[in-house]
Amino acid sequence: MAYRKLGRDSSARKALFRSILTSFFEHGRIETTEAKAKEIRGLADQLITLAKRGDLAARRQAIASLMDEEVVRKLFGEIAAKYSDRQGGYTRIMKLGTRRGDAAPMVVIELV
Repeated sequence: MAYRKLGRDSSARKALFRSILTSFFEHGRIETTEAKAKEIRGLADQLITLAKRGDLAARRQAIASLMDEEVVRKLFGEIAAKYSDRQGGYTRIMKLGTRRGDAAPMVVIELV
């Protein structure tokens, strides 16, 4: 299997990723489970690479992937400029320990 299903069908998984990515770019770092963070990492890197292109088609693709146009403006304005000279590897995952309720491994994913 090439990806984690996370106990959801495809539409719920897509909505979850859109929500997490929007929060991630809005705040710069989020706390989530390790499995979700590992799935989000590649999608976030793809969106930053898209933002580095900076053209209208790239902006429309980003708007389709994220839930908030203000976050897209931040992605194309601040975040893309910050990583203009970097070739990938825009995110970092740091382990925190386990969640108290179900012992799920928790991590912080943040922009480098």
